[in-house]
Amino acid sequence: MNHYLNTPFNLTGKSALVTGGSRGLGLEMARILAQAGADVAICSRKPAEIEAAAAKLAAETGARVEALVADVGRRPDAERLAQEAVARLGKVDILISNAGWNITQTVDRIRDEDWDSLVELNVTSSMVLSRALAPGMMQRRWGRMIYISSIMAMASTPERVAYSTTKAALHGMMMANALHLGPHGITVNCIAPGPFATEMPMSILSPEQQAKLGGKTAVGRWGQPAELAPSALLLSSDAGAYISGSVLLVDGGAMARMW
Repeated sequence: MNHYLNTPFNLTGKSALVTGGSRGLGLEMARILAQAGADVAICSRKPAEIEAAAAKLAAETGARVEALVADVGRRPDAERLAQEAVARLGKVDILISNAGWNITQTVDRIRDEDWDSLVELNVTSSMVLSRALAPGMMQRRWGRMIYISSIMAMASTPERVAYSTTKAALHGMMMANALHLGPHGITVNCIAPGPFATEMPMSILSPEQQAKLGGKTAVGRWGQPAELAPSALLLSSDAGAYISGSVLLVDGGAMARMW
């Protein structure tokens, strides 16, 4: 059922591609777009995982949900993914480039292979997908591109040199793309999540670190993945048509704290 019928959030007739869509933030963003009436393609590197996620989303929402397998950290895979999403859905109106990862190393210890892999996954995949999908959006004179950044693009810790660099790079790319694509009816934005209880931070932070970071937000806790989804719907729909070239903080007030 489309819970957003007859509202500016209604996405009936639109098609969306969400990378990293089998779990966590990606899955929740895909879910809310499907609830709003969009046809959705989600992708992951793991066939069984993405097929199960797509089947569950389709059953829950009644929407068309396609499962695509790709490692967007590999440029040929990202290019193929864009082509396959268009072939399966007929068009892609909304791109949510969410796939990303973190490897914690300080600048004197960062390995070339880790740096390169994070740049390819966290930054280059968004460029490749945008490059592939922009012409169709330009032709239809409607499109939405959303890159999932992080508050670590604006604040950091000593061991997040690669992660912070790549997430900050998304902001620069987003602004340039917003200026180029805006006259063609396309908005381009970043969402910068704060502490969300997803696999990545939970796997690399100790319980003590998790408690400390959650306590630094204004609301005093970690966010749940579903709490990010409404911001993605806003930027994906006509409700956000005048928002472009922006970074939307969804961080529980973490960046409001001075020290």
